Amino acid sequence: MTTSKPLSVAVIGAGMAGRSHAAGYRNVNTVFGAGLPPVRLAAIADANVALGEDAARRYGFEKALPSWEAVVEDPTIDAVSIVVGNALHRPIAEALVAAGKHVLCEKPLAGSLEDARAMAALERSAEVVTAVGYTFRRAPAIAAIRDHVLRGELGDLTLFGGRYWCDYATDPNGPLSWRFKGGAGSGALGDVGSHIIDAAEYVAGPIASVSGAVLSTQITKRALPLGAVVGHNAAPVSDEFGEVENEDTASFTARFESGLVGTFSVTRTGFGLPNGLAFDVLGVSGRAAFDQHRPAEYLFDDAQPDARTRGARQIIAGPQLPYFAGGVPMEAPGVGASNGDNFTYQARAFLDQVAGVAEPLPACATFADALRTMEIIQAVVDSSRSGGASVAVPPAA
Repeated sequence: MTTSKPLSVAVIGAGMAGRSHAAGYRNVNTVFGAGLPPVRLAAIADANVALGEDAARRYGFEKALPSWEAVVEDPTIDAVSIVVGNALHRPIAEALVAAGKHVLCEKPLAGSLEDARAMAALERSAEVVTAVGYTFRRAPAIAAIRDHVLRGELGDLTLFGGRYWCDYATDPNGPLSWRFKGGAGSGALGDVGSHIIDAAEYVAGPIASVSGAVLSTQITKRALPLGAVVGHNAAPVSDEFGEVENEDTASFTARFESGLVGTFSVTRTGFGLPNGLAFDVLGVSGRAAFDQHRPAEYLFDDAQPDARTRGARQIIAGPQLPYFAGGVPMEAPGVGASNGDNFTYQARAFLDQVAGVAEPLPACATFADALRTMEIIQAVVDSSRSGGASVAVPPAA
């Protein structure tokens, strides 16, 4: 049942991704149909008070709070995004759910597989909405490619080739932030690899096993920061160095439950690639490709009647794609698409679930979905430790 009572939202974490959540909440009532109650932008919480205050000012939130506990204790807040270091996800989620608040947690679900399993168990008994921020599911082009696959327009799939190549860790003088702490699988695999793994299963179905995994670290020591590190930004560093504890780069092969073969590579030390999520999905009668560096389009090829005109076609994002109609101010092909739009669609989908609107967007990924991604990541780590041996992934629920 929908209600006219405002939904009060908060964001825990005022860094790069936290601001994306904040912007999404600010825009939710500007997209798609009616039915969502007014949204009250209640608070942004961050231990870096100045950072939180700046984010609250920029995105129109009422106040900044100095801790996540302050959000838990505020009885007026209904729904919360958790956008902080992975190791903090579990305690914050447990406290929020106990307080009766709906939770949208950034990926990866947790800092460890043990914590992720505990969060999935929490979800099963929770009386609130629990969701995970796999934002690329909201990209119109990726959703369109998924529709091609589900409609059988590519025929039987033969290969999925996925990659997420980034350059945010190429500078050896960059600070040793929390992103470089944690065991194998918590580096590039957990950070960007979780996105491409989820995108692969979203488009092509469940993964059954992985093999041939290799993890490597190109920059093994980094300078200790002198203060807070925000996102991937540079920061003043000391003369002392600490060990990088996780991988910069990883690659592996996967076999899907359908028999489809997949190849994957991820890196945070890929020079000149700011945000390079991309994939190709091939079938016996068609193929499609997406590159986040060109997010307002995708490539599509199928068996045209005249062989002279066959070849990959550039499909420009427009009202014919999912999310575009009703999701942008100017509903015309060629006006673009952005990562910020995806966060708006994700926030709207989450609040659609919370409010129980009559015609909701497709539901967000669940804690259980995100646990599965972490189980795949653990299988990749296990494969790398056993010389590339095949490792089974628990069956999809």
